[in-house]
Parts: sequence; structure tokens; C-alpha cells
Amino acid sequence: MRKVRDYYFKKAKKEKYPARSVFKLEEVQKKYRLFRRGDAVLDLGCYPGSWSLYTSSVVGPAGLVVGVDLQETSKEAREGGSPIHWICGDITDPELIGRIQAIRPAFKAVISDIAPKTTGNRWADTQHSMRLVIKTLELAQLFLHEKGHYLCKIFQGEGMPELVGDLKNRFNFVKVIKPQSSRKESREVFLLGMEFRR
Repeated sequence: MRKVRDYYFKKAKKEKYPARSVFKLEEVQKKYRLFRRGDAVLDLGCYPGSWSLYTSSVVGPAGLVVGVDLQETSKEAREGGSPIHWICGDITDPELIGRIQAIRPAFKAVISDIAPKTTGNRWADTQHSMRLVIKTLELAQLFLHEKGHYLCKIFQGEGMPELVGDLKNRFNFVKVIKPQSSRKESREVFLLGMEFRR
């Protein structure tokens, strides 16, 4: 476990990403192609910015990335990457919708590595995670193009089967993913929904 953690930590540092979480997204992207050159992508809970930076590189200069987080995030896009619009805001704040729409009304993909501040109480942390995921899904339904894609981190626990069932009512393809770069002891998994049905 320590070797795996060190490997991804060092790899992120070497490739100049602020967090190792980028490799979870990279793994999913390489297998499922959530976004392509020229796409617009909304990244919810983007701090410290690794997912947005990676996405910007994939969608290229004709694409667009909007990153949203409670914490101020400000990283320069890499050479050859798309513009990144950083928004410091709360995903539960209704005013956020207008701020995003002012930049872009719709997106090909909504992605989220969002997580609550953990308390050590497994049940409470799972419930906080579930509430955040439900909010990201609400925003995805508002902003996704027809046949757009959704990816979001969640802590496994009570209520997850129902949430997966809800996703199946909204997307043509749904899968629960545990990336190789996730720590084995972690309860985090990722919910993938592809081909959104409006």
C-alpha cells in the first residue's frame, strides 16, 4: 500500500499535478472517453486543480473547463490546453447556477472528485458524501448536453444502491468504478453515467 501511495504521489509531483487524484480521472478517461478535443467540461469540487488541469489538456485549446470549489483555486492551464475558468463558490448555492451559465450554458461532461470534510464517523461521512453527490447529479441534469457524461466520487454506504438505480433512469450506461490508483483501504468509488437522457 505504501509503495502504491508513494508511486502515485511521486508521479503527480513529477508531472506537476497538485494531487495524485489526477490518475483516477486519467484511468477512467482512457477507458471510457468522457470528453474529447473541443468539449466543454464542468468540474465540481475542483480544488486543488488536478482534474481541471488534466481535462484542459485533453479537450485542447478549442475546448473549455469550468472548475468550481469552496476553496480558491488558481492554476494556469498547460501549454496547448483549454482555458480554465475557476469559480470560488458553493455547489449548494442557487446563485452558482447563474455564474456557471454566464460562462457556458451546457457541457459535454460533468465530473467531480468532491468529498466532505471527514469526521471519523463512518456513517456520518457517508451521508455527507451522499448529499454532495446528489447535488452534483442535480447540477449535471441541469448542465449536461443530451448524451453527455457524468463521473462523481462517492463513499460506499447506505443509500448507494438506490442512487445507482436513479442513475440508470437517467443514463444509458452506468458503472461503479474503483480506479487502480485509489488506495485499497479507501471506501471511495466513482459513479459513471454515460449518454445522459434529458
